[in-house]
Amino acid sequence: MTLDATLIRDTLRTALALLVFAVIGAALLSGTFSMTQPTIQRSVEAAKLKLIAQTLPANAFDNNPVADAVPLMPHPLLGLKRAGHAYPAYQGGQPAAVALEIAAPDGYSGEIKLLVGIRADGSISGVRVTEHRETPGLGDYIELGKSPWIRQFEGISLATRKPDQWKVRKDGGAFDSMAGATITPRAVVKAVGKSLEYFEAHRDALLPQKGD
Repeated sequence: MTLDATLIRDTLRTALALLVFAVIGAALLSGTFSMTQPTIQRSVEAAKLKLIAQTLPANAFDNNPVADAVPLMPHPLLGLKRAGHAYPAYQGGQPAAVALEIAAPDGYSGEIKLLVGIRADGSISGVRVTEHRETPGLGDYIELGKSPWIRQFEGISLATRKPDQWKVRKDGGAFDSMAGATITPRAVVKAVGKSLEYFEAHRDALLPQKGD
């Protein structure tokens, strides 16, 4: 056998061995993913449900809002650049509240993502920040873990705060802010107020009767 023939044979053997290893590796990865994906999905859903529950009235629903989620198309009143979700809450088959994914596009460091819980009567049951890039130690007091500021929305509706009152006090509105850090709360207050306007305009679609 010539040197060229031996080189070709060895090269083919190496390539074949690499192909076999690649196929086996891909099969193992695929099998591992298939086995772990349901567990991962359940963990993600449980974490999301826990956060949603923080914005909804305590013990006021007996369904799974994540399983019953409905899509939210981008809308100026929601501030969403991409589709989000509404998570309806039912008690005994009757609509109790809904949690809306919204965004404040004009935060100090960019978009602030929020989850707003709204009772069927149009009052806010809770608000939570789900994502932001505000300045640590200055604008991050919108997080519940760092300040109770976000709780001032609870119980408020458009009946108790008219649209022109959804501003921080520095701007002539009805909401508190921290001195020297008004851009962040200004964006959040505005976004939460607009979410109530969206709810009022789309109440029936967001909280349909079971069976509708």
